[in-house]
Amino acid sequence: MQSVAAAINSAKPTFTERKYIPTLIFVSSLFMLWAIAITMGDVLNKHFQNVLNVSKAQSGLVQFSIFGAYAVMGIPAGLFMKRFGYKNGVLLGLGLYALGAFLFVPAANGGSFDFFRGALFVLACGLATLEAVAHPFMAALGDQRTSDQRLNFAQSFNGLGAVVGPLLGSYFILNGAHVQGDLSSVKTLYVAIGSVILAIAVAFTFVKVPALQDAHAAPASAETEAGFYSGTAGEVPRAKKLLQHRHFVWAWVAQFLNAAAQGGTWAYFINYGVEEMRFTDQAAAGYFSLFMVLMMTGRFVGTFLMRYVAPNKLLAAFALANVLMCLIVAQSWGWPSFVALLLINFFFSIMFPTIFSLGIKDLGPQTQQASSILVMAVAGGAVFPYFMGKIANHDIAAAYYLPIVCYVGIFLFGARLYRLR
Repeated sequence: MQSVAAAINSAKPTFTERKYIPTLIFVSSLFMLWAIAITMGDVLNKHFQNVLNVSKAQSGLVQFSIFGAYAVMGIPAGLFMKRFGYKNGVLLGLGLYALGAFLFVPAANGGSFDFFRGALFVLACGLATLEAVAHPFMAALGDQRTSDQRLNFAQSFNGLGAVVGPLLGSYFILNGAHVQGDLSSVKTLYVAIGSVILAIAVAFTFVKVPALQDAHAAPASAETEAGFYSGTAGEVPRAKKLLQHRHFVWAWVAQFLNAAAQGGTWAYFINYGVEEMRFTDQAAAGYFSLFMVLMMTGRFVGTFLMRYVAPNKLLAAFALANVLMCLIVAQSWGWPSFVALLLINFFFSIMFPTIFSLGIKDLGPQTQQASSILVMAVAGGAVFPYFMGKIANHDIAAAYYLPIVCYVGIFLFGARLYRLR
C-alpha cells in the first residue's frame, strides 16, 4: 500500500485536469481584466497632470486610491469567499469593478480629482476582491505541486491586460491636444469598460464550476512534517496560527515591497519618457505598452524556466537583476537607461505570482485567509508612488533609486526567507 502511495506521489503532476479547463480559462481571463484597470490608472496619472493641473506627487494619489482599496477590501473579500465560495466572490468583484467604472460619469461631469479617486477606490475594491479570489481559485484547479506554474500561466494573461490598458489609454485619453477640464474621453471609455465587465459578470453566472478540493490541504502527516502543527514530541499537535508560519509572514513583507516597487515604477514611466527621452505623451504611452509586453514575455519565460529552476531561486535572480536595472535608470544615460527601465518589467514579471504561491504553501485550511491577507500587501503600491513623486518633482531619474530597497528585500525572501519552518 505504501509503495502504491509513494508511486503516486512521485509521478509527475499534471498542469490541471480536463474537468477544470473551462473554469481555468475563465479565471485566467480575470487576471487580464484587473490588469487593464490598474495600468489605465498609470495613464490617468499623466492625464490628470495635464487636464486637472495636479503635481506628480498629487497624481500619485491615484495609486493610493487603487492600492489602498486592497488594504481595505482584502480581509472582507476573503471572508466573503470563505462564506459564499469562489464563484460568488468573482461575481462580487466584477460587480464592484463595473460600479466603479460607471462612477466615472459623475466624476467627469463634476471635474473633481477627489471624485475620480473615489470612483477608482470602488473600482479597485472590485479588483482586490478578484485578486483575493482568483489566486486560490487558480491554485485549487489542480495539484499543489504545479500551483506555481498555473499562477504564472494566469499571470501571463495579466501581462496581456497590462498591454491592452496603456493602448486603450493612449488612444482614447492621451491622443490629441489637452483641453483644461475636458474629461469626456475618460467618461466614454469607462462607461464602455463598465458595460463589458457587467456583461462578463452575467455570463459567469451560467458557468458551472466543478467541485474543488483545496490544493493546499495536505494530509495530516504531511502537514505535521511541513510544520502546519506546533508542539514538541509527546504532546498533542496544535494547529499553528497563521502568523506563526514564518514563510507566510515574510511573503507578506516581500509582496508589500513588490507592490511598492511596481506602483512607483509604473506610475512615472510616462513621465520618464517625456522628461528624459523627450517623447510626446502618446509616444511614451506606446512605450508603456511595450513595457507591459516585456512583463507578459517574462511570465511565459518564467513559467518555462520553473520546470528547471526552483521558483525561489528564479525570484532571487530576477530581483538582483532589477537592482542593476534601477541603478542604470537613475543615471539618465539616454537610451541605455530607458532600455533598462523597460527591462525592469521583464524581471518584475514573475514576482507577484511566485511570492504569492510560495507564501500560501502548506497552509491547509488557512489558505483562503492567507490569500486575502496577501492581497492586502498590495497596499504597498498605495504609499510608494507618493514618495517617488516627491523626488520626481525635482529629478525623475533619481526617483528610481527608491525601488532598489524593495528588490533587495525580495531577493532575501527568494534566497532564504521563503523556507517553511
